[in-house]
Amino acid sequence: MERDRLSVVIVGGLHGEARRAAVEQLLRTVPGSVALHHDLATAVDGVVQRTVRDGTGLLDSGEAPLVNDCACCALREDLVPELERLADGRTCRLAVVELWDSVEPKAMAEVIDSCGGESLALTGVMTAVDPALLLPYLGCGDDLAEAGLAAAASDQRTVADTWARQLEYPPVLVLAPGEEPGDESDLALLNQLHPTAQRIPVESPELAAAAVAGFDVAAAAARQHPACALLPQEADEADVATLVWHRTRPFHPGRLHAALEDLCCAAARSRGRFWLADRPDTLLSWDAAGGALCVENTGPWLASLPDAAWEMVPPMRRAAAALDWDPEHGDRAQHLVFTSPGLDREGLTALLESCLLTDAEYARGREYWRQLSTAFDELLDPVP
Repeated sequence: MERDRLSVVIVGGLHGEARRAAVEQLLRTVPGSVALHHDLATAVDGVVQRTVRDGTGLLDSGEAPLVNDCACCALREDLVPELERLADGRTCRLAVVELWDSVEPKAMAEVIDSCGGESLALTGVMTAVDPALLLPYLGCGDDLAEAGLAAAASDQRTVADTWARQLEYPPVLVLAPGEEPGDESDLALLNQLHPTAQRIPVESPELAAAAVAGFDVAAAAARQHPACALLPQEADEADVATLVWHRTRPFHPGRLHAALEDLCCAAARSRGRFWLADRPDTLLSWDAAGGALCVENTGPWLASLPDAAWEMVPPMRRAAAALDWDPEHGDRAQHLVFTSPGLDREGLTALLESCLLTDAEYARGREYWRQLSTAFDELLDPVP
């Protein structure tokens, strides 16, 4: 008879008190649950501290050596064997993986899913949120290293972009306890940043059920991919607004580059996909938080691929392309979403429109477009 797999739920987030409250609630309400935590703060000493506990206290502790001077790498190497040990012991029903502050749930979810084999089942991923801290963290452009939260010497992430990914990846957001309801604008911002998330107060009995509801790693990754991301919709509530800007005409690379600082500072959070006139075959991702912007080449637009290559493209990507399909440009499109308190919709829209090709530039065609400014070369084609 096949043995049942051990259910595993990931609880992450930079809001440490909220995260710990969520873990404690699961330990109290789910019989046979244990929490596994790797403390990366000790990485400066060359090791990562591991603890295993249940609702009554510490059960076990140990150390994992650094791998490639990277605390997150050490976590990856140690996490699955520890979970498998818990599964083999058959003494617990739910393993709660409490991530360290700056560890992103996507990476750990994919490790558990790919390496868990027949003994582990990833049944939930959640991020704990203190709504009052949502905007301050989203607006913090400090490097993780400055905050003492870097997972490796080479870790160049910021507090804001790390927090944004922690917030937008999981299907469940656990709301921290408080004596008074959260401010309306804080909750409106949370709702608009991740409108499809299930929001569960930490004291709710629904939390235990969400921990074992199931989790699809492939679908979660697709939801985050720039080509088919489920981006927020237009909204306006409690002085928090979301602008969805969608056009098919390409950007002028020079004018867009000149406007980048104003655009990435115009909203607490912005993301999406776009294309440049001088790079018509390249799908570019836009990811901004805390006043910093990351632009990346994420591969070709489907319209630039031969028909035979479409069979190798995931169905969700093909479906997203079909929704955006334009008779002239295919799936090439500007699809950018800006969310922020006090958002200047009109000013932002005017700035974005000014970065598109003019009618005269557009009429000159692609051969002319390819000769336009190479302003993005430094961002997209860095010299090794």
